[in-house]
Amino acid sequence: MALRFGVEEEYFVVDPMSRRVVPRAPAVVARASAGLGDRVSTELVASSAEAKTSPCDDLTKLDEQIRSMRATMASAAATENTLLVATGTPVLGDPIPPPISQGPRYADSLAHYRALDDDMSICSCHVHVGIADRALAVEVSNHLRPWLPTLLALSANSPYWAGRDTGHVCWRVMAWARWPVAGPPPCFRSLAHFDETVEKLLDCGALMDPATLFWDVRPSTRFPTIEIRLADVALTADDAVLFAALVRALVQQSVTAIEGNAPTPDPQPEILRAAYWLAARDGLSGKGINPFTGKPAAQRDLATALLTHVHDALEDNGDLDYATTGLRRLLTTGTGADHQRAAYRHRERLTDVVDQAALTP
Repeated sequence: MALRFGVEEEYFVVDPMSRRVVPRAPAVVARASAGLGDRVSTELVASSAEAKTSPCDDLTKLDEQIRSMRATMASAAATENTLLVATGTPVLGDPIPPPISQGPRYADSLAHYRALDDDMSICSCHVHVGIADRALAVEVSNHLRPWLPTLLALSANSPYWAGRDTGHVCWRVMAWARWPVAGPPPCFRSLAHFDETVEKLLDCGALMDPATLFWDVRPSTRFPTIEIRLADVALTADDAVLFAALVRALVQQSVTAIEGNAPTPDPQPEILRAAYWLAARDGLSGKGINPFTGKPAAQRDLATALLTHVHDALEDNGDLDYATTGLRRLLTTGTGADHQRAAYRHRERLTDVVDQAALTP
């Protein structure tokens, strides 16, 4: 049976004239809440807003919700004389230090993490897949770990930071890497091992609370789901839907492997970290590391291997044709990061990059 899933997306609020990020997300969120209710919210940084789909049973429904959600958010932004932009990092503006949103939780974060909050001008995509059993979610997390760099390469959409090309396709993940509890999660022996580790991190102050457990895969602290949170916000709705389909299939394939008593993969942390960096630097056009073997591999081949790995789950979900076509498109025309750079090369204007990434009502 197909697992239910949903998507959370974050967007930058941008001045329509300068195309620089501006701290006007609260007004956009207030306007959009008339149509989306509690599915829209502010973020730590006052120049970004978040919107969420409802849980969906199939890809068609998710596709419809993402497109409708983006259109509603774009309309609200236009009414507030702003644009919403789907890039993982701010293309233009002065994001450090960022304007922090009002509220006690954001104030607590600033007091706890201090200048780390300066790097939070970033927009991501989180995919929730329905797994209520926390012990199973921890096991699934173990099975997802080797594939996380490949997912990162497929979803890269943050080459620019405040007016310069970083030389990376996913600069957002570089900002995340500074945090005390972020990046790929450890391999856990059991749910008890997971809970014990989190408790130690809370006791020593590395975590402000369980919600600041920023590993790229985690049992959700709010919903009966496993949350995959490593991706940049997608440049297009098509990219967002494809990524969600691959993630759900990967979770589903992992559950099948666990039920079949397949061995738990456990790539070396150093190899996984290096694989992350290579994926974030060069994306699908570069070399990566096969986390199962530790040997170099073309990132395109790793992406194809991922599709092969989740073939049966995609077929069971009715998503195989969509995912196959979508991956072929990415490998042919490029990721969001590739499209951002192509938009810049046309006239060498970063305002063109912003315009290309702007959501439309």
